[in-house]
Amino acid sequence: MLRPHLPQSRLVSALTGRTVDPPPIWLMRQAGRYLPEYRAVRAKAGSFLDLCLNPEFAAEVTLQPLRRFDLDAAIVFSDILMVPYALGQKVEFVEGEGPKLKPLREAKDLARLDQVSVEERFAPVYETLARTVPELPDGVPVIGFCGAPWTVATYMVGGGKDQAAARFWAYRDPASFQELIDLLVETSIGYLRGQVKAGAGALQIFDSWAGSLPNDEFACWCSYPTRAIVAGVKATYAEIPIIGFPRGCGASAESYAQETKVDAISCDTSMSLAYMRETLQNRLAVQGNLDPLLLVTGGAHLERRTKEILDLLSGGPFVFNLGHGILPETPPEYVARLVELVKRKA
Repeated sequence: MLRPHLPQSRLVSALTGRTVDPPPIWLMRQAGRYLPEYRAVRAKAGSFLDLCLNPEFAAEVTLQPLRRFDLDAAIVFSDILMVPYALGQKVEFVEGEGPKLKPLREAKDLARLDQVSVEERFAPVYETLARTVPELPDGVPVIGFCGAPWTVATYMVGGGKDQAAARFWAYRDPASFQELIDLLVETSIGYLRGQVKAGAGALQIFDSWAGSLPNDEFACWCSYPTRAIVAGVKATYAEIPIIGFPRGCGASAESYAQETKVDAISCDTSMSLAYMRETLQNRLAVQGNLDPLLLVTGGAHLERRTKEILDLLSGGPFVFNLGHGILPETPPEYVARLVELVKRKA
């Protein structure tokens, strides 16, 4: 399937195995509550979900960080829970509490999911991308994304941030839990393909709760479903780079990279720089992994750690990022300082 030509970008170069000097930088949750202009748009939109489903507003907040900072990518403003929303599960975001879903408790609850209308429900995200791409500077792509099946399943089954309910289901009835995972794989492939068709120049798969899986279950529920998504997207868009983010996976990162065939692996704050360089960067591009709390703190510690990361990882394919998302209390001037440090390699 053909898609519009996109100018070659520093980000795509790094994600596809080239060493870029200085390395590209973008930040998870770079469009968000730390920016006053985001808060103004959010107030007009209403709820968080309303903002995600309003392409005009969502495109605006996607672009806001690029107007302030010399970032090498935008990331479409949306949420990993768009997949359960598209499948007809009740999803809401409660202020001060986070996401709440009407939970799936057992195999028969899978029949409540609606597979017919998913593309219609994904349409606002596609429109957001289509609105965003023409407004970006040349060579700056927009990243599309989805949640990994394991992480999305934990929300669908637990109704919130608790992963225990999904693990109980997977232990007690692995066959029916596999049905849910397979449905999420199929839906996510279609969703990511739709985002690429709408203009995304790279993709990220967020497995935020990968670290809650015991090592004997990690391949089954984390690596193999992600591998299926990567293969499904690449079958249509072989050139699109895909980043995997198995947060908290620790020593399983190497096997994840090998099994999933992602182009790059995003590393959380706990991952050692030596492991990233010596074990992972020899295999694929790495992304990460500054502590978001340092971006809140600023000052000498931020500058020292930024230099350490650059010194150890800039010699290979590398994208500077955080180990997780920007925190709401982050001063925008510290983000500007971080970008300046990376652009001149501290």
